[in-house]
Amino acid sequence: MIYLKLFLTFLEIGAVSFGGGYGMISLIREKVLMFNWLTEDEFVNFIAVSESTPGPLAVNIATFVGSSQAGFIGGTVATLGVVLPSFVVIFIIAAIMKDLLKYSGVKAMLSGIRPSVVAMILATGVTMALSSLLGIVDIHLTPTLDWKALVILIIITAADIVILKLKKFKLSPIAIIIGSAVLGIIFY
Repeated sequence: MIYLKLFLTFLEIGAVSFGGGYGMISLIREKVLMFNWLTEDEFVNFIAVSESTPGPLAVNIATFVGSSQAGFIGGTVATLGVVLPSFVVIFIIAAIMKDLLKYSGVKAMLSGIRPSVVAMILATGVTMALSSLLGIVDIHLTPTLDWKALVILIIITAADIVILKLKKFKLSPIAIIIGSAVLGIIFY
């Protein structure tokens, strides 16, 4: 039954992911491609939409994937699956937080988790860059440069650097997403 599969898949993702939505992207990608719920291109588009809509990234992705597979109920059970572990863990931690942080083992465990979260986020970024810029979704495919995507990347990066130098602040993620959307409309 698709509802149970969606719930259990996103429950697993929510239970083993650290680092928030960005840390979950690689796990979500692996599962949705494994179950053929989405193609690589659809997944990249879902990431873009999830980034552009209000709310936590992982919740948005779970909702989009669930609803694409099983409608409203599918979106609801996938979302419930991805948030339930965090809710339970935060509820427990809130009750005993002061007692936990005084142990060096807990601090060591959290320090050990941080690099793996950075690695998962970096790996996801590299995978998305290869997919978006070179069309590489499989190791056996021949890279094909998407010059339009490359031009958009260069324009957005240059704008961010110029504004940082001139105005002494970085572009907000919202401005970057809106700018990228406008450039996407122009180029595509």
